[in-house]
This record gives sequence, structure tokens and C-alpha cells, in this order.
Amino acid sequence: MQVNRPWLKSVTPVAPPRDANPTWRTLLYAAAVTGVWAGLFCWAIYGIGRLAGVPFLVVLQRGQPPEPLAWFMPLVLPIGGALAGAIATGAVLGRRRARVIVLTAGLMVALVSLVLPLLQPSTIDWPTKVLLAVMHLVAWFVIVPQLARIAGDSQPNASEARELRLGLT
Repeated sequence: MQVNRPWLKSVTPVAPPRDANPTWRTLLYAAAVTGVWAGLFCWAIYGIGRLAGVPFLVVLQRGQPPEPLAWFMPLVLPIGGALAGAIATGAVLGRRRARVIVLTAGLMVALVSLVLPLLQPSTIDWPTKVLLAVMHLVAWFVIVPQLARIAGDSQPNASEARELRLGLT
């Protein structure tokens, strides 16, 4: 039995049919996948930086001496961030303008997270600060647009608009 799925061949993004609207499971799956990919990209940046001699020393608490960043943190933190983002995105599933809400909130979180590496004390060298900031941006670019797309697919009338465009009603 051949199932007609015209949205799979579409050049423009279209919402799924009503019976395939995103659920929590879809959101958590996407977060896990994008989190792992973002973690791998950040881990690669960390590895390249280490090979180039960047010490990746960070001050975790004010007044404490710099500590080396654990080798697994660039891999684990994006996964945790993606799962936290998925949980936050779940709050807007099915609401109007969900895509815009997720993109805006994700951008705000990314900007706030950039404060951590860029405002490290002067004892931390600039290559460490810059590479940490790049990792934050890479994680944002990999995770947030995907979560926003899923949230947008759950918006009211997204499926109805799709059906009208394709003449399926």
C-alpha cells in the first residue's frame, strides 16, 4: 500500500498532516539528536583547540582559581541544553506563533549564555573565551532552529493551511 506524502517532496517547509502533529516524543527525539550533533561539533572544536595549545582554563566560581575544562563537558552540556530546551518548547506546543516564541527565547538564552565565556576574568586567555563562545553559538545554530520548526508544525491551523495549499480538503 502506497501512502501519499506530498510534504516529503516539498521544496518549501510545510506542516505535517493533522494526525502527525508533533508530540512530546517528537520533541524529545529531536532534542536528543540535535544535542548529540551539537555536542560532537563542540567536542571537535574543543579537540582542535587543545591540539592548537588552547588551555581551556575557566573560572567556575568568582574568587576561585582557574580550572581546566573537563574533556567530556563540550559533549555533555549541549545534550543537556537541548533536552532542557525541548522541555521548555513543550510549553508552547500547539500555541499560536510557537515558532517565533521558541526562536526568540532560544536567542535570548544564547545571548545570556555568551556572558559566561566572554566575562571570564582577565587571567583566562582570549583563545579560550572565543572558542567557548563559538561552542555556544554552534550549539544554538544546531539545536534551536530544529526545536522551533517542530513547535511551528504544532501551531493551530498549520495543518489546515497545508491541506488548503495542497488541495487535500
